[in-house]
Amino acid sequence: MIALPIPWNKSKCSSVSFASTLYLYPILDLLLIHIPSQWKAEIRLGLQEALVNAAKHGNKLDPNKTIVVEFNVTPTEYYWIIKDEGIGFAPQCPCHSNTAELPLDLPDEEAESGRGLCILHEVFDLVHWNTEGTQVFLAKQVNNKDRNQPIIL
Repeated sequence: MIALPIPWNKSKCSSVSFASTLYLYPILDLLLIHIPSQWKAEIRLGLQEALVNAAKHGNKLDPNKTIVVEFNVTPTEYYWIIKDEGIGFAPQCPCHSNTAELPLDLPDEEAESGRGLCILHEVFDLVHWNTEGTQVFLAKQVNNKDRNQPIIL
C-alpha cells in the first residue's frame, strides 16, 4: 500500500510511505515526476539504491515495517529524505558529506552488496545520514538556468 498526500502542496514537503518491498517501480516514478529528463536515469539509480537499502538492510524486507520518503523541489535543489524502521547502522563521519571527500573503494566484483553507498555519493551532491543510521538526506543541487522545465507542484 502506498500513502501520499494529493495534491502536492507548495508550502511543505510531500511524502510517500509504503511497506518494505523491492517492487519500487511506481514509487520511483512518483519521486521522479518533476526531475528534468537529463537527470532522471542517474537519479533513478541513486534513489533505487537508497530505497533498496532501506527495505533490505534497514527493514529486513519486513512487510509490517514501512519506508517513508519526504521529497521537495526548491529553486536550488531537489531533495529526498528516506526513513526506515530498522535498527540502524553506524554511518560514516558526518564530515564526509560530499563525493570529493570520499574514497572510491568499491567492493570486489564478486561481492553481492556494498556498492549502494558508493552510488549514492556519486549520484547526489549531498548524502547525510542521521546519527542512528535510519534516515538519509539526499540532495541534487540545480541551477535555475540549467532547468528544462518549470517547477510545478
